[in-house]
Amino acid sequence: MISAALLIFAAVFLTVLALFLVITAVRQSPAAELKRRLRRMEQSGTGSSDAIMGNLLKETTPAEQFIFRLPLMGSIKRMIEHSGVTIRPVRFLIAIIIASTSVFAAMFALRGNLPAALLTAALAAVLPFGFLGYRRQQRQKRFDELLPDALLMIARSLRAGHSLSGAVELISQEMPEPVGGLFKIAFERQKLGMRIAEALGTLPAQIDSVDLQFFVTIIRINSETGGNLSEILEKLAETIRARLQIRRQVQVYTAEGRMSGYVLVLLPVFVFIAFYLRNPDYMGVFFTEKSCQMSLIAAGLAQVAGFLMIRKIIDIRI
Repeated sequence: MISAALLIFAAVFLTVLALFLVITAVRQSPAAELKRRLRRMEQSGTGSSDAIMGNLLKETTPAEQFIFRLPLMGSIKRMIEHSGVTIRPVRFLIAIIIASTSVFAAMFALRGNLPAALLTAALAAVLPFGFLGYRRQQRQKRFDELLPDALLMIARSLRAGHSLSGAVELISQEMPEPVGGLFKIAFERQKLGMRIAEALGTLPAQIDSVDLQFFVTIIRINSETGGNLSEILEKLAETIRARLQIRRQVQVYTAEGRMSGYVLVLLPVFVFIAFYLRNPDYMGVFFTEKSCQMSLIAAGLAQVAGFLMIRKIIDIRI
């Protein structure tokens, strides 16, 4: 009876959330959002470049403004931006709630074990953050590899007589993601009235790259003091490539330590899951007895602490 009620509740809950997502997707589509912003600009009579930038680039919905005031929401928003995933923070949180609730209802209906259902629901809530972290790491790695070529392209474009904004436009058209997309953002902001140095200065907020911060600092200094920018960018590209080579060597030297950390963390988890699926009655004592629950929690915390220590040892900053 309880399982049937939980399944009915989960079905109704998921249906309502699906309808909400459909309506939200229609209302927050790019066309509808642009129409609303242009309508507000027409009613307010603002036509300056600063007002246009504020309305077109920085406006958020009331729901997002409320959610951004919650604890840790700044970190979540920054993680989504750095990962390059095109999803709003509101939808991301709704997806986590849907996944956690569905997994909890399914696990409780199948096993009838509340601690196991809570544990699986917690894992379902953590996995999306792990996916964002993986995407952020891959995107940052790809950006660091493509940035030297982009800098050399800018330097050669400047030597050919083009302006810095023209070189940025060339990068946005010729370079693949994520370099092309980020420089396209800077070029579009420059077209809306921002100085090219200020537009490039907003890019480090989109991706966590030390090399990009060096590039932005050089552009700002050069815009104030002048100098041979093409030669400076060529030297920066050579430095970045040398750092990438050293970083690859460090990755090779620390491969054994990273593999040991992954094995030490994942092996006990897989063994526990295998024994639980093989003999649920034998392993179910870890979810029913208080002492066994405490030991399971302590083992999980020890595993996490050990993994973090191993990562700290092999995390060599270049």
